Amino acid sequence: MDSRKSGRRARACGECSLCCTLLRVDELDKLGGIPCVHQDVGEKGCSIHAERPEICRAYRCLWLSGGLEEGDRPDRLGAVLDVVAEGPVVRLEIRESQPGRVEAFARLASIAEAYRRSMPVRITDVGDVLDPDRSYRLLLPGGEEHRVQGEWTEIRKPGQSVERRRLPWLERRVRRLLLAFRRFRLRTIVSRSQGLD
Repeated sequence: MDSRKSGRRARACGECSLCCTLLRVDELDKLGGIPCVHQDVGEKGCSIHAERPEICRAYRCLWLSGGLEEGDRPDRLGAVLDVVAEGPVVRLEIRESQPGRVEAFARLASIAEAYRRSMPVRITDVGDVLDPDRSYRLLLPGGEEHRVQGEWTEIRKPGQSVERRRLPWLERRVRRLLLAFRRFRLRTIVSRSQGLD
């Protein structure tokens, strides 16, 4: 819907540039969780704004696209939120600027709770993005929560004991192949960013 027709003002990033730190941009060899080298901290903007990659031009977080309240701008929440579709699965992705931000900030926790009623909510932080076993949380309807780290998932259901599951052997092998490919790509990105190639 056109924001002019609905009477709402179109949103602009303003001083917020949290996505420029939290998100990965392959076209710029930029890893997630690392500030973009093109962020102009003193001027509050992108130093290559006119020539920025298409992915940066097209990106609109959930707040910018009107899916959150006016006061829920990412830099105020301390997290970038997106609704992500992978095949038939749609989820809310919360990328925290600091570990534990969802628990520490009541408004962010209430957004996660509201969305988890209708879709999974995946929470990650800017911890060691190069660690293939870094953990993430998956909040599911009905109070169920999965805490995933590497090949293991800890499943928590209200009123039940915690259950730990390991990926089946075939999924573990596929995961290890994907991680080997990812390590190769990351080495390439890091060497390019350091001018080693």
